[in-house]
Parts: sequence; C-alpha cells; structure tokens
Amino acid sequence: MKKIIITGSRGLIGSEFRKHCQRRGLGVIECDLKLGHDLTNEAFVKDWFSKNKAGSLVNFFAMNDHVDHSRSRSNIFNVSLKSFNDYLNVNLTSLFSVCREFARHNKKGTIVNFSSTYGVVAPYPDLYDTGEKHIGYSVSKAGVIQLTRHLSVFLAPQIRVNCIVPGGVLHQQGQEFRAKYAKRVPMHRMMKARELNGITEYLCSEESSYVTGGLFFVDGGWTAW
Repeated sequence: MKKIIITGSRGLIGSEFRKHCQRRGLGVIECDLKLGHDLTNEAFVKDWFSKNKAGSLVNFFAMNDHVDHSRSRSNIFNVSLKSFNDYLNVNLTSLFSVCREFARHNKKGTIVNFSSTYGVVAPYPDLYDTGEKHIGYSVSKAGVIQLTRHLSVFLAPQIRVNCIVPGGVLHQQGQEFRAKYAKRVPMHRMMKARELNGITEYLCSEESSYVTGGLFFVDGGWTAW
C-alpha cells in the first residue's frame, strides 16, 4: 500500500488511525490544524496537495459541537446563520476542496470520507438536555454522503471514493449521556475510536479494489431500528 494522507490526523479518530498505520508499517502523511494546516484556506490546500502525493486520502477533519465542548448548543430558532455556514464551510466545502486537489495531483488512488449517523437520521432530542445537536453538523454530514457518491462516479475508475458512517465515539461524555446513548443502540455501548481502523484500512487497500461509492455503517446498529 502506498502512503496515506490523513487529514485531521491529531484528532480523536484520526490519531487512532494514524497510530494504527504506524504500527502496521504504513507510510503516513499528516495534515491537521494543530500542525498549522488550515484546510479552509483554498490556496493552502492547492499548494499542500501539489507537494504531497499519496495512494490514499482519509478525511477525518471536521467541525463537531459534540466533541468540542466549548461550543454551546442552540436550537433551530436561535442558531446563527454564521454558525450554520461555518459547519458547511469546514465539513463540506473544504472537504470538496481537499478531495479535488488530491484527485488533481494523484491520478490513481482511494479517498475515504466520514459522514455520521446524524447525516442519515435526526438526533434524538432527549440525548441533549442543554439544547439540540447543531443542525449545521447534521446537514453538512448528509452532504458528505452525496459528495462521496458524486466523486465516486466522476473519478472512477482511477480513484475510488467511499464513505464511512460512524456512530457516537466514546470520548469524555458524562455517564448520563453514555447511559442514554446505550439504550438507543443494539450493541448497548458507544464505539471505541480504534474500532474504525479496520474498515478504514480496508477501503484504502487493494482488498476493496471493486468498492466505490459505498456507505459503510459502523454504528452498533443505531440506524437499524
């Protein structure tokens, strides 16, 4: 397997996959805001991808009000349009920019994007006592699915593009939230970040050579009922 570009490589899930790749002896090229890489800056994206070639691109970077507790939750009647646009800009527009530049500079390869169960079904209101899950997150993650499908058709057969749809990942949530979440999912627990490593590596490898435009649910059965 050729080198893998990991965007969001220092985040919760990205860090786990980066360490997994390093343990497996797979070459990794990191791209993360913590390393000074601003993927909302189109000029930066164009320059960076012109200098960094790889066989696979895995996009973990995203804006998420659930992970970042500094962002207060609002409801649909008081959420600002600026915050709504911020989600679209990071999670969708910038993702398109990143995928496009990878495809421009790598004539063959694979792209793995990440949506969310909230890009497929609406959040349960009773999980969020202090307010709603930000609608901008859900809408942007729904857009990731269609972006993946569109790219999978127009970049085929040289570049395969797939999308993983994860459920909630265990990370500093309170016990009450975890208990409520567990009742909603057939596996009766939240996901561990490392449980995405196998499917992500598979979609980067030649083992998935006939797989493109696919949605892969890793949600413990959340969307099955």
